[in-house]
This record gives sequence, C-alpha cells and structure tokens, in this order.
Amino acid sequence: MRLRETLNRHNHLYYVEARPSTSDRDYDRLMTELIELENQFPELRSDDSPTQRVGGEPMAELKPVRHAVPMMSIDNTYSEPEIRAFDERVRKGLDGQAPAYVLEPKIDGTAVSLRYENGALVLAATRGRGNVGDDITVNARTIRSIPLVLQPAADASSLSLPAILEVRGEVFMDNEDFQRVNREIEAEGEEPYANPRNLSAGTLRRLDPKIVAKRRLRFLAHGLGEVEPLPVKSYWDWMQLLPQWGLPVPKHVRQASDIDEAIRIINEFQEIRRTLPYMTDGMVMKVDAFAQRDILGATSKSPRWIVAFKYETEQQPTLLNGVRWQVGKGGNLTPVGDLEPVFIGGVTVSHVSLHNIDQIRRLDLHLGDTIIVERSGEVIPYVVEAVPEKRPKDAKPVDAPTRCPSCGSTVEKEADAPYIRCNNPACPAQVKERVRWFTHRSQMDIEDVGEKLIEQLVDRGLVKSFADLYRLTKDQLLELDRMGEKSAVKIVDKISGSRVQPLDRLLAGLGIRHVGNRVALVLASHFGSIDALEKATKEELSGVHEIGEVIAASVFDFFHSPAGEDAIAQLKSVGVDPKFEKPPAPDKQPLAGKTVVVTGSLTTFDRKEIEDLIVRLGGKASGSVSKKTSFVVAGENAGSKLDKAKELGVEVIDEAEFGRRIQ
Repeated sequence: MRLRETLNRHNHLYYVEARPSTSDRDYDRLMTELIELENQFPELRSDDSPTQRVGGEPMAELKPVRHAVPMMSIDNTYSEPEIRAFDERVRKGLDGQAPAYVLEPKIDGTAVSLRYENGALVLAATRGRGNVGDDITVNARTIRSIPLVLQPAADASSLSLPAILEVRGEVFMDNEDFQRVNREIEAEGEEPYANPRNLSAGTLRRLDPKIVAKRRLRFLAHGLGEVEPLPVKSYWDWMQLLPQWGLPVPKHVRQASDIDEAIRIINEFQEIRRTLPYMTDGMVMKVDAFAQRDILGATSKSPRWIVAFKYETEQQPTLLNGVRWQVGKGGNLTPVGDLEPVFIGGVTVSHVSLHNIDQIRRLDLHLGDTIIVERSGEVIPYVVEAVPEKRPKDAKPVDAPTRCPSCGSTVEKEADAPYIRCNNPACPAQVKERVRWFTHRSQMDIEDVGEKLIEQLVDRGLVKSFADLYRLTKDQLLELDRMGEKSAVKIVDKISGSRVQPLDRLLAGLGIRHVGNRVALVLASHFGSIDALEKATKEELSGVHEIGEVIAASVFDFFHSPAGEDAIAQLKSVGVDPKFEKPPAPDKQPLAGKTVVVTGSLTTFDRKEIEDLIVRLGGKASGSVSKKTSFVVAGENAGSKLDKAKELGVEVIDEAEFGRRIQ
C-alpha cells in the first residue's frame, strides 16, 4: 500500500538518516488516514503496518524470555592509565597482536535486544539478569526508530539480510522529551522521574503500550547477539551495514587503529557530548575484529574485549536565589535551594538539596551567593562550594527556621545533631509525606495516588490517616479537581487492590523510624504478622538477626504509642492486615539454611530485588559479614564487606554465579 510505504519512508528518514522530509502535522495526518483505512478494511491491517506503533491493548504482565546470547555487563574505567592498562591486557590476551578499536557514545538509557527472523521483528527483550529478560515486543513496536521489518539494502552489492539477526542497542529519551513527559506526569499527580534513564526503563515496563507510544522513546543500535549467518568479520563493518537495513546507529561512532588514537577520540567526544540532545556518560571501546573477540573471550561478568570510559563529573556556577524548608514524613525539616536554572549533564537543574543546617553553615551560604553545583550521570546535584568574592554586599546568611513552614508549630533542633523537627503529628505537610511514602512503588504501590491527588485529599480533610485511603469513595473523588468517573473508579480499585501487598511492604510504608524496605523484610519474615509484632518485647525484637537495640526500640515505641496503635487498628478495620508468606519447605529451596550478604553496585538486580529473592529461596539476606555467612555476592565498587569476607575466608561470588546457583 502506497500510504504505508510513505509513512515507513518518513520514519526511516527521520530516525535513521536524521533528515526529516515532512512536518509532524503532515505525518500525523497521513497516519490518521491510514488508521481510518485499516479500520474500514481490517483485512488490510498487518503486523508491520506503521499503525501498530500507536499501541494496542494493555498486557496482563511482562513475560520472561531467555536470550540466545547473554547480555553481559561492561567494566568501567575513569582515567587514561586505566584505558592503557585495558589495551595492555588485550594485547597480552592476543599474544601481541595489534587490535583496532571502535568507539561509540555510552548512551544513558536501557539496554534491549531486538530479534529479527527473515527480516521481521519477532522479539524485543530487556537485558534483565543478563541471560533472562522481559518480553517487551508490544512496547518496542511503538518506538518509531525500531523498524518492524528490515529493508533490503538499496545497493545491490551490499550483503543480504541474515535469516536470524539479533541487534543490541539502547532505548532512551531525548532531554526535551524527558522534561515534557515529567511535566505531564506531575500534572497527573504522579511522582516525576529523576533522570531520562529511569523514565525510559520505567516506560518500557509499562503494561499499556499506548502510554509507551505517547512518551516517544528512541532506539540506537550498538551491538549484536545471535546472527546467522554473520555477514562481516568486524564490528566496524557491522555498524556500516545496520543503517542500510533500516536500523539507526549513533552518529559519533569512530574507528581507532591503536590506543593513542582511541584516547584522542575519547578526549574529543568529551566536548561533543555536551551538544547532544540525549544523555551520555562516557564512551564504549570495543575490539573491532570478531576473531580477536573470540580469542579474548569473557569472564563470568563481562567480555574481555570491551570497556567503558566514564567522564569526570560536571560542575557549573549558578545563583542561590532562595532557600525553603520541606517537611518530611517524620517531621524533619530539609532545606532546599532554589537556583537560577543551570544546564548540567543533560538536564536543567533548578533546585538542590542543602541537606541540613550544619551543611549550610559549613558552606557559609548566603542568599544571592554564586555557588558551584556538581552533577555526574544520574547522581543527584549538590553544592560543592560558595564563591565569597562574588557575594552581594547586602547578602544575608541562611538561617534556621524557628517555626514549621506548614503548620506554624515551634520547631526543635536535636541535641548533638543537625536535624530540625516539627513535632506536630497532625502537621498537614507530614500527613502528605507519610501518605506519599505509604503509596510509593516500593511500599504499597498504589501508582494512581500521586502527589497532586494527595495534596487535594489532605487539604480537603478526606485523608488524615493511611486507613482513610481505603474509605474513599468514587463520589468523594469526583468532587476533586480534574477528576473523571473512569479515573475515580480506577483509583478506588487500585487502593482496594493494595490490601494484598505482603507484610514487609506494609511495614516499610508505615514510616517507622529506621525501618526501610530491608529492615521491614527482616521483621516480616521473622514475626510473620502484625499481631506478633505488637506482642513482641524490645528484647525479642533486638534478638532478631540484624535488628539492634536502636531499631528494636523504634519499632516497639511505634507499636505501643497512641499514634501507632491507632494507625494499626484503623488499617485492620478496613481490611489491611497482611501476613508474611513463608517460602516452600526448606529442603526444596536452593538457598536453604544459607546466610547471604550482598555488597557493591549490582547490574542485574537492584538491592531489594536480590534480597527479597534470597529470602524467597530459603536463605537469609544479611547486612553484615561474619563467620556464619555462607557467601557474599559482590558487585562493582564493593567495599568493607568484601574486605571482611576475604579476611574471614568467606566465599565471594559475582552476580553471574549467583544466578547459576539459584536456577
């Protein structure tokens, strides 16, 4: 069909060749025309039609899929000597052969694998645990830079498409789209994302492909998995082929004949990356020849023929226009600096945490100061120093507040600590923060109860406690601003459905001091119910492995305080009283009777995920290393726990080995 071909050509010119041939309005007009034709004549609709990019019906769940070739992690370097050391290891591994390298931007996104069979996209999957990821094919089809069908090369002399072609690459979001989507998310009352990478990863895992389509994710290729037959002998030639087949690649891919040229390219790209419309945090350097890659092989964690160079942090000067104090769920007042907006590391920074009054005094901050703000990758921006010589003559120092900015109560400063606290538990700001925490993804996971909605619920007196959420009715919600009937019904259903969340999620959501997700899991797995926790003495609590006297006292005080007793009683009255489900019989669990410690930065699990998994598989996830520790799972930048394990002779394994042991 001519209309379909026209839209595919526009997609290719825009996303692959970066030379758009039509306006967004004209493109949308053509797409609308095609949708109407396919609705009128359904027999003409096909899986490779451009209309499939608008998103179909929501999925029930993301299904796991095993990668034909594992998607391994990459080692990082941070200096020229480390890059040269990598080159020396490569030369040694090749018995003195001289390697050529290919360098490409390290895009700050989400790694995915696309599988094409006979030119048609049949599977898209996230990296996941390296050997197993999530099937995101439905969502990938909405990304216009991902071709649904690969096109034969226009040049007749070019190599033909392999029957099986797996291309690896990065799904990411442009900086402008990141700002746009975050504004939309905030307008809907949801919590905005901290950076484009988190937003891209979260979007890819959405069950509704229409939402994915709306957020305009992008894709750039940077590798390969299973390819049969492999038509070329080098990665450079592979990257030249991909655009001919319709697959986009980064613009700044360079070839280096030796390590000196590679370092020159890395230094040159440091300036180029600031001008790119998407975030990068370094360059990836790969041995070019596939035959040499085969010789070098891989460790259990990463290939020996690839390394990433990460650039130093970025610093920029800006003005401190003001300081406001935010009230947390426990009453702590945290100072936030309002800045003259400054562009750092691909994002515009307008606010920065000043942490506490002691930090403000250490930096000697005054209103109107010129300050130096630092940000690197996804690290939260922070103030490095003030520049006193640029301080206005009439600048006033930043002072600690004497009253709560929310309820007006007199605040207190903790003795021998930098914390200032509002002790009024009915303070509206505290109630809002406690409810936000309770509904967060890592706690009760009530995703439709966002910030804007919580503001209205508390301000109108509809929610004063956690249990009040479960008492909300559709009619009450319909009285709120910008609330439709469908949204009201969905919110009530989501809140009701959260009653099935496990005990550890509820404990983490209650806002008990010193009880985060990790401690909540330990308490839930040991006591099994709220009733048992209410009956536990301080001695019984502190006797639990990893629960010391301070945490035990905090938990005991909560369950025996009027506020805590009332919160639990009200939750039970609305049907929230979960139990901790014990794992199957220990003799059937791969980690039965084992105590496991996790340390360092992980690449295939987040910390809560792996610790939850250890418990579910019969083990005990410990936060400290001792002689009783069965083994330690060590990620990158592991510190004192790794040293302790070596000192005690405790076995240390990586994530890949952990994955094998639990299969």
